[in-house]
Amino acid sequence: MLVKNTFQKTAHSIDRNPIHLLPWQILLFLSFVIPITVYAQNGPQPRLPVIELTTRIHVIQAEIARTTQEQAIGLMYRQSMGSHEGMLFIYDRLEIRCFWMRNTLIPLTIAFISDDGTIVNTKDMQPETENTHCSNRPVRFALEMNQGWFMERGIKAGFKIQGLPNYP
Repeated sequence: MLVKNTFQKTAHSIDRNPIHLLPWQILLFLSFVIPITVYAQNGPQPRLPVIELTTRIHVIQAEIARTTQEQAIGLMYRQSMGSHEGMLFIYDRLEIRCFWMRNTLIPLTIAFISDDGTIVNTKDMQPETENTHCSNRPVRFALEMNQGWFMERGIKAGFKIQGLPNYP
């Protein structure tokens, strides 16, 4: 009975004095904020799963960035990347895709790729800049490679990338 009375008094005082809700509101707020701060990035993300892609006679070992967090971090803080390595960004929906290079230390070229594997357009991106680089039309895939990789191999818009996951 004492527990019941104490609970009723506490509940009644909360109803009359909303200031008692403040600690609970703070705890609720922190339960959402703390997980976000855990994802603060001070170094490169661990190596992601790799898929093998091909274009013409060239083989690419591309890490797959599929989740929102993996895509947000991308190649940030990486010091270097192998000559035939890259990062493939895979999205669920077709949209105009835009990228920037905040906290990315190596110069990259990005290829925006349609569902059938056709390169829509490419853009060179400079390290540690916030300039946006966008696809010319809605795409589901974007492939980042060392800057100049596509040009050095004569690969440009209209060329196909094989090995991409199938989408309707």
